[in-house]
Amino acid sequence: MARPIVRGTAVWRYFGDFRAAFLAEQVLVLQVAHPVVAAGVRDHSGYTADPWTRLLRTVGSLSIYVYGGPAGARVEAARLRALHRSFTGLADGRRYSALEPAAYAWVHATLMKAPVDAQRFFGVPLSDVELAEYYQQMCDVGRLLGVRERDLPSDWTAFERYYAEMVAGFGLNEAIGTLFETIRTVPKPFRWLPSSWWQGFRRGQMFLVRATLPPSLRESLGLQWTDVDQRKFARFAARVRWVSTPIPAALRTGPMRWVGRLNVWFRAHPKVYRALTRGDGPGAKPTL
Repeated sequence: MARPIVRGTAVWRYFGDFRAAFLAEQVLVLQVAHPVVAAGVRDHSGYTADPWTRLLRTVGSLSIYVYGGPAGARVEAARLRALHRSFTGLADGRRYSALEPAAYAWVHATLMKAPVDAQRFFGVPLSDVELAEYYQQMCDVGRLLGVRERDLPSDWTAFERYYAEMVAGFGLNEAIGTLFETIRTVPKPFRWLPSSWWQGFRRGQMFLVRATLPPSLRESLGLQWTDVDQRKFARFAARVRWVSTPIPAALRTGPMRWVGRLNVWFRAHPKVYRALTRGDGPGAKPTL
């Protein structure tokens, strides 16, 4: 068991770093590339109809089990397990469950990898010592959520091999196609946003998906990537790195930590939470 997640430890410093937001859609693609996750999204998710509410719920949940303290994390973990227990159905003629161990572990794996990739692309890569602590802390979070110890490798080096092997087995599926269409057509969260600005934002999101996906998966999905694209991404990453790296970790993770504390309070006051989230709080009808 690793050190608890407290100020200054690896997960505290890197998981909530705002630069990880650049990989949000990439993480979704990697998750739904798994056939069991794809089936669950197809049968139980309402993200295409209301992606912004879905995004807010996800951010709130992530913030709790990393930054909400041990008690808040245990409550949120129990809620997530209960929520996903009802997500079952048929995929290719076989019964599936959202809590199928390998699929459940893969979802957690994508969330573990994204902050590390964010530092590699947009910041300073984690040292071997930081990676070791980060991985063990995130494995502890996974066990809290119900990920079995045997479903994730014992260290970061083995995890990278596991991750590459999983990615190598994925290809285009219906859920990925739907996700791409959602990214390309998602409506503005606020009507006052200029349409031209929003169109540029949507194009930028797809560009970041293409830029940050593992190259083998990008190729198998038929996503074009040129030398010109690579140079464009390198310039963008360099600008982000130049602006953000001098910012102290406490400020880079501040918004996520604040959301975590706020959501712990909301979970302790479910009536307020349900009112503000239109019934999407604890005890509401489950949706992905």
